[in-house]
Amino acid sequence: MKTYTIYKHIGNLSQPNNGWTKELNYISWDDREPVYDIRTWNAEHTEYGKGVTITAGQMVVLKKILEEMKMF
Repeated sequence: MKTYTIYKHIGNLSQPNNGWTKELNYISWDDREPVYDIRTWNAEHTEYGKGVTITAGQMVVLKKILEEMKMF
């Protein structure tokens, strides 16, 4: 199992019926550089599902793309 440190919980995106929560966090995996991370977690943050990690640079690009979509 990977080691991780959640430096900042940014927000919850959804909570499926299984009790886990899909979250956006700023996290370090295996003592590497922290990244933005979207994945599901159990309530205690001891188990997690598959997710997506996004570097700070990629987050800037993603933010720009979302702002340009003009659907929000």
